[in-house]
Formats: sequence, structure tokens, C-alpha cells
Amino acid sequence: MKNICHLTSVHQRYDARICFKECLSLSRKYNVTLVVADGKGNEVKSGLQILDIGKFDSRKDRVLNGTKKIFNKAISIDADIYHIHDPELIFCGLKLKKQGKKVIFDAHEDFPKQILTKIYIPSFVRKILSNFAYLGEKTYCSKFDGIVGATPFITEKFLKINKNVVNVNNFPKIEELQTVEEPNRSVGHVCYIGGISVERGINEILQALVLTKNTITLDLAGKFHSNELEKNIKRNKGWAYTNFLGFVGRNDIQKLLAATQIGLVTLHPTVSYLDSLPVKLFEYMCAGIPVIASDFPLWRDIVLKHNCGLCVDPQNPQAIAEAIDYLIDNPDIAIQMGKNGFHAVQNEFNWANEEMKLFNFYEKIIGQS
Repeated sequence: MKNICHLTSVHQRYDARICFKECLSLSRKYNVTLVVADGKGNEVKSGLQILDIGKFDSRKDRVLNGTKKIFNKAISIDADIYHIHDPELIFCGLKLKKQGKKVIFDAHEDFPKQILTKIYIPSFVRKILSNFAYLGEKTYCSKFDGIVGATPFITEKFLKINKNVVNVNNFPKIEELQTVEEPNRSVGHVCYIGGISVERGINEILQALVLTKNTITLDLAGKFHSNELEKNIKRNKGWAYTNFLGFVGRNDIQKLLAATQIGLVTLHPTVSYLDSLPVKLFEYMCAGIPVIASDFPLWRDIVLKHNCGLCVDPQNPQAIAEAIDYLIDNPDIAIQMGKNGFHAVQNEFNWANEEMKLFNFYEKIIGQS
């Protein structure tokens, strides 16, 4: 049985895509090790070996020392294939290639575009770093044995760089979130699950709660991107209608989705989000609840094609409020939209389909001389 090693210095050990989908799926066919850097120690989870190199003191420490520490741990494992998940580990991947190893790069996001949204980087520096990142991808990613793109847009970009590219979308596992037949929906409850930031639309969502004709409760599950943002958000009038749950585990997410009527994914039209496929959109659909989503062309094609929700201007609180009221005032339509979304996930937007693409891709990599 082949030995596979996944490497990340950035993502948490229980990252849904890396751990619960890719690694656990691959562990059914291969010996899989996941190397992380969170300081929580080593463990074995459902047959997956997780090795911890220790937590970095700061972002600077991680960037300066992460590649060396990850490489040393990786080479000690002596795997047949290494699968890296962070752009900053590209040089680690190149060093592994020099050792004769097969290396896959998993592109979760469009990194050059993502740099342009990093507010902690001075604005005049972002463009320069973004250009360097683009040139780095073009130069170095051609040397890897394969690229996994997390969205069709990312996959298309890397097809111009590397001939061996596969699109593996971060779609949900149906068995984890299926709640379409659950009868305990709480009237007037809408939810948002995920990172909480200005760019992800939290201000407009809270403003919409004040503008709705119906009395609405927002079940808010996730972490604020900063303490300062949390303080500012809690001053918003809409906070009085918010049930803040903090970070929620996988089992509790299922319970939350079973008890809510509407799922919100109203991200702002930034360069990072316009071509993204947010997993929460498909998790809401999998749970059988209608979605209110940003009116981006890519998202609109999914939501309107499958009639599983409404698309709105994410920066218009009144539009969000009207969409919430429409779905609350028309429960039969909302229920049917929820069922439509579930059937779309069941037939198309699910991890079982993506898993087969990942298996085939690995077989191709292993078969390469």
C-alpha cells in the first residue's frame, strides 16, 4: 500500500477539506499521514495519522521557519506522494521533488488575488507581492506532478501552467448534513456559518435584521476576524436579534441547520469571492434550507438554475431584508426551494463525486514513471 503525506503549516488539523474529505477518503486506499502545525500534539483519527510539528509564535515565524520544519518532518516520513496545501510550502514541495518524490499542490484559493485583499499588508505593497506570487506560481507549479484546483476557475488557471490538473470541489458529504426531512425548523430563524468579517457581509446582515417586517433571529456561528471587529459589530442594532454561538463543531452544525429556515451567504464582491464556490452555500443546500446568496454570476447560475434560493446585492441591507421576508412569508416556496437544493447536492454538488475524481487523479500520479 502506497504511503501518502499531506502537509499544511496554515490550516487547522480538522480542516473540512483537508482532513475530513481528502485525507479520510484517501485513507481507505492508502496509508495517509497529515502533518500540521498547531501545537496540539500527535493523534490517530479514524485511521488517519496526524503529526504535529508545533505551533509557530507568529505569522513571521511561520513564514521564515515553516518550510524547513515541514520539510524535515516530511522527509522523515518517506512517503510516495506528498500533497501540499499552502502556497508558502511550494518551496518545500520543490525540495521534495529534488529528493525524487512525487508532489501535488492543492490550490484552495487564487493566491495572487487573495493577496490583494490582505488588509494587514500596506496597499502599495499588495500589488507587488501579488505579481510576484503570480510569477512564482507560473514558474514553480509547472514542476509538480499534479495540481488540485478547488474551483473550476482555479483549475482553469493552472491548466495553463501544468498539464496534469484536476478540479476537486469542496462539496459537502451528504451524510453529514442531510436534514431535509427534519420537522423542527424554528420559525423566523436564519443562519450564517463561517468566518465573520466585513467582507463576508456581517454588517449588512445585521442591518437587514432591523429592516425586516417579520421578527427574525440570526443564529451566528463562527469566529470574528479580530477583537476590534467583534466590539464594533456588537454595537450594531441588529445584534439584539442575534444568537451568537461562536465556533461550532461538525455535529452541532448539523443540529443548527436542522433548526433554521434560511441560510445566508452574502459575501462582498471582492476579487477573492467572485469566482469562489463557498462550501457553506452547498452545506445549506445539503441541509434542505433555501439560501440567500450574493448575486455573483457564478453563484446565480447555481442558485437560480436549481431554484434553491434567492440572489441579492450583498451590500444592500434592504434587499437582504426583503429576501428574508419573502421566504418567511411564503413557507411553501421556501420549503420547495430547500428540497430543490438538497436534490441538487444529492445529484451533483456532493463529495462522493469529487472523491472519485481525487482517487482517479492519484492513480494517474502513481502510474506515472
